[in-house]
Amino acid sequence: MLLNLGRLVMLCVWAFLLLNVVQPFPKPLKYFVDIALFFMVIMHGLQLVLLRATQPKDGPKLSKLTQTKIFFFGVFELLAWQKKHYPKQ
Repeated sequence: MLLNLGRLVMLCVWAFLLLNVVQPFPKPLKYFVDIALFFMVIMHGLQLVLLRATQPKDGPKLSKLTQTKIFFFGVFELLAWQKKHYPKQ
């Protein structure tokens, strides 16, 4: 439930940040949102690269769809993936 709420919030954040690309906000806010979008792309990309680099060779494989979802939803999708593939023992 909370993971789905987090995914919804991330979709809203992405929509807000990308709206600035399509229809720029007034000057001071425009620059802040541009910087926020840049950092969001860098941080989510870095999160995905680090996850792929730390995966064991015999571990579960990351499909392209899963990688895309992890990039867009960040830690919320990563927690759902971890819960699915590494349940508590």
